Amino acid sequence: MLANYRRLFAVPHVLSLLIWSLAARFYTPGLMIAVTFLVQGWTGSYTLAGLVAGAFTLGMALVGPLRGRMADRGNSDRLVLVCGVVFTVGLATLALLPASLWWVSIPLALGTGLFGTPANQIVRALWPRLTTGSERQAIYAAEATTQELIFVFSPILTAGVVAFAGPRWALLLLGILGLMGAVGFALALRRADVTGPAEPDRAATVPQEPAGRQDRASTRVNRSLLFHPALCLLFAMCGMIVSGVVGMDLVIVAWANELGAPHYVMVLASVWALGSLVGGAVAGALRGAPRLPLRAFGAALGIAVLVPFLPPVSHLPTPLLITPLLFVSGLALAPTLAAAMGRLGDTAPAHRRAEAFGWMATAMSIGAAVAGPLTGALVDTNGIAGGALGAAALVLVSAVLSLFLGRASGSTDREDAAAEAADPAEVSAVLDASPAAPGSGASLVSAASTTAEGDAVGFEGVSPSSPREPGVPMDGPAPAAPTGTEGSPHRPSAP
Repeated sequence: MLANYRRLFAVPHVLSLLIWSLAARFYTPGLMIAVTFLVQGWTGSYTLAGLVAGAFTLGMALVGPLRGRMADRGNSDRLVLVCGVVFTVGLATLALLPASLWWVSIPLALGTGLFGTPANQIVRALWPRLTTGSERQAIYAAEATTQELIFVFSPILTAGVVAFAGPRWALLLLGILGLMGAVGFALALRRADVTGPAEPDRAATVPQEPAGRQDRASTRVNRSLLFHPALCLLFAMCGMIVSGVVGMDLVIVAWANELGAPHYVMVLASVWALGSLVGGAVAGALRGAPRLPLRAFGAALGIAVLVPFLPPVSHLPTPLLITPLLFVSGLALAPTLAAAMGRLGDTAPAHRRAEAFGWMATAMSIGAAVAGPLTGALVDTNGIAGGALGAAALVLVSAVLSLFLGRASGSTDREDAAAEAADPAEVSAVLDASPAAPGSGASLVSAASTTAEGDAVGFEGVSPSSPREPGVPMDGPAPAAPTGTEGSPHRPSAP
């Protein structure tokens, strides 16, 4: 079961990029906790606290695609450094803001969110450049799994500082840690020599085509990624999942705050994240294609089963009694996100992957921004159980959306692969290729789409000459270094 991970971490720079990208986004889970305690202490309202927390994520959402395009064009290390510095300054300003000026925290949070470190989308766009085959499956699972370590330790650290020193000191600490992570990630990008743009995928060379065909190809290449149904479904699905997860995090914070015991956040949030960590680790080690709808419905069910045990439905003697159920509830979260990110990595054009993950970051940020005031209002009006029920409903919607991914992915497969050819002259041969030719067999997600849902997924790697066998790497950039295993040249790099 560990063979995938052994091959993966033998690839040069993968481990360094993964660790430093996680360090650069360490502040993310703790930020919502610190902001909620700070603003709720100022105003006495969870709705206003959720509004400020949502402003942070909305700011990140507004610039996700733009930062993705900037990263695709190169100098991603400089982008990370600039964002890290400005974001830290914004957090420090919020931490020093007087309580009487609480309303300033809304525009300040929005402006600070514009400079949230884009480590997640940059690193996720890098994984297909560094890995393929089972390694790519393992790296997306490894990232989704190790990211849960952030959701274990960041809430523990943040809640501990809030309990003993106050939310202002917690914000200052998160800002410093975020800056240190951004600097380390930028240096890791330079050492791996992946700060430049990715080379676009190329189909086989064919004779020149008429100008009309070339113009149509050029238009398709430059059009927005939002015109691709499969990508839009993935963006919406991930946004709804994150909305539910963030909503559940805020429910845990509100429950602990109502009990007057902030230290409960450390335990409850960490146990929930630990369940996700275990589930992701097991999913990444398993062979075979992941079934995304099954994982998504499992995640929704996991949150829904918590509702009967929360106030005002039930009043447990201590919240610690729910920890075993919280662990089980989290098991499907990381596997679901890993499968969705892997599907996106295979579907997006190679030279626009960072932009695609930028749109995904935008969708996730919008989902988190909506979750703040929505969950706060549900908790204010219906209690802790009402907030959890809303979170379960959001994840259930994402599971329903996942049922349509196969159909949307297969509908534009050959067309979009042709449009992504570097030379418009290559378009005709790709468009005329056999419809039976699969898209990309180099990854778990493509295999999932081909075998489980019957549709080939991927804009890249469509061959005009012959179909590819699943598991065989497609034409593309040469691997940086061999891994010493079959069919694996050399993951992502964001989440």
